[in-house]
Amino acid sequence: MNWLTNVVRPKIRNILRRETPENLWIKCPDSGQLVFYKDVEANQFVIPGSNYHMRMGAVARLKSIFDNETWFDVALPDVTADPLKFRDERKYADRIKDARARTGVNDAIKVGYGKLEGAAVVIAVQDFDFMGGSLGMAAGEAIVRGLELAVEKKSPFIVFAASGGARMQEGILSLMQMPRTTVGVQMLREAKLPYIVVLTNPTTGGVTASYAMLGDVQIAEPGALIGFAGARVIEQTIREKLPEGFQRAEYLRDHGMVDMVVHRHELRATLARLCRLLTKSPAVETASKPVPQVAMPVQIVSGADVAPAAPHA
Repeated sequence: MNWLTNVVRPKIRNILRRETPENLWIKCPDSGQLVFYKDVEANQFVIPGSNYHMRMGAVARLKSIFDNETWFDVALPDVTADPLKFRDERKYADRIKDARARTGVNDAIKVGYGKLEGAAVVIAVQDFDFMGGSLGMAAGEAIVRGLELAVEKKSPFIVFAASGGARMQEGILSLMQMPRTTVGVQMLREAKLPYIVVLTNPTTGGVTASYAMLGDVQIAEPGALIGFAGARVIEQTIREKLPEGFQRAEYLRDHGMVDMVVHRHELRATLARLCRLLTKSPAVETASKPVPQVAMPVQIVSGADVAPAAPHA
């Protein structure tokens, strides 16, 4: 009877088994409710019932901000993939390959140039899904290149920060990106151009200790975790219990470290208004409804080839 139990039954079960995508339903981390993935995606990855802001990928973030979901992908400088030939449980080079295959982006930061309510802006988005949004040489180059492009085009620079800190597989080379990006921000400031930071969940470590806290305006999404060290490490160091909500966006706003907490649905309009105020530009009427995804060509160009007119259509 072994052939009946070991061969026939498993085959029957495989035939009758229904294939279901793993991400068909999402469980809200806050309320525990199950929500249909397509509903969350259509709601800009905000859980409809609890208003919990989930992490948002780089491409989805750029689509939600730029006019007509259209922008130029800015070509970024190439860097050495594994400068220290680092290995722990796995080779660092293999981790990079897996992260690229899983996320579809080359590294933790993606930079785009386009229009926000008719005004040209440069936007850099940090993707936490790519190795925790860690700051390595490639990410540092992306931030610096975005700042340089903003200076070239005389446009505001907006960065969406989401990171667990520096990428330790690159050692001191990753830590050097903290002063490099700080110098880049100073270059933008000397050009008297706006630098706006949007802190998303989570933003910690070396990113918080550098460009993420240097904005002319500091915005945070609701409930975002923002800090340098973790709460447990702080409590062990100072031997005191931290206040309720410590390191959350609302707590930091109430204590002056963040200028405003803005819901994701209102973020695009808020950023456009801030850019107009900081550049003293008049409002420009744009289409309120974005075109469908199929009408969104994205062209990869170098900074010198970016057209100063409207994004490629």
